[in-house]
Amino acid sequence: MKSQPAFNYQQQVEEIRLAMACDFVALALVQPEERHFQIRWEYASGNLSQRFRRIVLHSGKGVAGIVFKTGKPMFVPDAQKYYKKEDLYNYPILIAEELESFAAIPLFKYNRVKGILLAGCRKKNSMSVEKFELLQSLIAPTFGPYYSEELTGN
Repeated sequence: MKSQPAFNYQQQVEEIRLAMACDFVALALVQPEERHFQIRWEYASGNLSQRFRRIVLHSGKGVAGIVFKTGKPMFVPDAQKYYKKEDLYNYPILIAEELESFAAIPLFKYNRVKGILLAGCRKKNSMSVEKFELLQSLIAPTFGPYYSEELTGN
């Protein structure tokens, strides 16, 4: 049996950033249960530094943690309107990458969120509804071993 070539996440993240004309695109992956479902940003394109790699989140914390917990996408065209400045420490990726607008989409495997794809811009209102829809279309129906919407058993 032939094995499929490994999916190149880094290349896909870079291609999505270029296709969307965004400043930053990153993929966070959910660690296994024995690591308490920690969420880490593993792949990025357009990053200002390597600080994103040190961010470790849990369910409900930060952008990735909220998307993981809810299983729903986030669309924030102006982070300053949505989050108070004193609350931004709860969203370390926004601070580390100086993001002013972003969209984040859950990636599913076996009907569980296993990854979060984030696309962000360093200017407010740069993440438009059209860019959000483009992001969804770029990963639909699959992104490597993941899929973009929870499957329902009808």
